Amino acid sequence: MSVVAVITARGGSKRIPRKNIKEFMGKPMLSYAIEAALSSEIFDEVMVSTDDLEISEIAKKYGAKVPFMRSEKTSNDFATTADVLKEVKEEYKKRGKEFDTICCIYPCVPFLTGNILKEAYQTFKTSGKASLTPVVKFSFPIQRAFKIEGGSLEYREPDNAPKRSQDLEPMYHDVGMFYFFADEKLNLKGRAPYLMDERYIQDIDTEDDWRMAEMKYKIMHSEG
Repeated sequence: MSVVAVITARGGSKRIPRKNIKEFMGKPMLSYAIEAALSSEIFDEVMVSTDDLEISEIAKKYGAKVPFMRSEKTSNDFATTADVLKEVKEEYKKRGKEFDTICCIYPCVPFLTGNILKEAYQTFKTSGKASLTPVVKFSFPIQRAFKIEGGSLEYREPDNAPKRSQDLEPMYHDVGMFYFFADEKLNLKGRAPYLMDERYIQDIDTEDDWRMAEMKYKIMHSEG
């Protein structure tokens, strides 16, 4: 079975300029995704899909391949991840390469490790599903969420208000780090879950998020 890691790293970033290659704890942010993919030793190829020459050079420096540049069509704010992956698949096919499995990895994942990817891949292979999504459990039961209606705070699901937390079904959300797909599918139907420890989860969409991630990284690595 052939497997390709596709790290999606376009040049544009509105809230944190040049986020994908901004220095994080001494290295470009993108390097963490590349190093995790390479150290997992599950991929036949680790590539970066980008429209940006500087990102391309940094990607190659850290061991990834950039066999072609991303098109203008898949580099704008409206292009989806699925659009990018389909383009990658088509470009590889033109070059005589096809893969059984695609792993899409987002570029801002400093807490991703090779072991996480390896374990998730094994889960995917044994699941028989078309895709795998890493998830984490909501820290508070969402069945007891509030809504604001007419200036008043109301339970969204009043019947669940008196129930104990342990009696409510656990709910999970996508961590937004990576996905595995059977190549011919490229969809999220019939997906397998990979449950992650919340210590490894950190959104990095704002400058405050970035600073929080740095603090978290320092703490995790000081603890070994």
